[in-house]
Amino acid sequence: MSTLSVSRKMIPHFYIKSLFVLLLTLPWLSGCGINNIPTYDEQAKAAWAQVENQYQRRADLVPNLVATVKGYAAHEKETLTAVTEARAKVGSIQVGKELLDNPQLLQQYQAAQSELGSALQRLMVVVERYPDLKANQNFLALQSQLEGTENRISVARRDFIQAVNQYNREIRTFPGRIWHSILYSDMQLRETYQATSDNAEKAPTVDFDE
Repeated sequence: MSTLSVSRKMIPHFYIKSLFVLLLTLPWLSGCGINNIPTYDEQAKAAWAQVENQYQRRADLVPNLVATVKGYAAHEKETLTAVTEARAKVGSIQVGKELLDNPQLLQQYQAAQSELGSALQRLMVVVERYPDLKANQNFLALQSQLEGTENRISVARRDFIQAVNQYNREIRTFPGRIWHSILYSDMQLRETYQATSDNAEKAPTVDFDE
């Protein structure tokens, strides 16, 4: 029997053995976290989608809120304009996967959202000057929705930060570092959410004596 004939007969057995070894090692590889990096990355993307959803919910409230306040406090033009312009700036930034993969654009988006949040805070302070507006049922409903949305934004941002930290930690630590170097070297560390203004989390103050 020729060597070529023997080799041809041995080929199927070689592949069967290789497949058997692969099937045996798959559970071990999975248990060692081979899929952790892409899994955590998808979780971070899903968490960011929730952040965007809550920001959009807030933006959708702004027109009705501004219109209601304007009916009682039309001369508060500066504050109303600030809210409207901040909302327009947020709307001018394209959101989606491209945003999350672009650290510079993500910072711009965060800054615009912080600006809108600060403008809305100032608007709520101004409202304190108008008892009739504070008693308006439409305004009370909008105020309640805004408060609920701000709470959901905080939760969504917290969840996103945790998801990104988990993803980044997996890339930086063993055995994730090994899998990253072998299989996922194209997947980079992600930027997390950071306050873009020293006053972003502080309630604004208004001097009523001016």
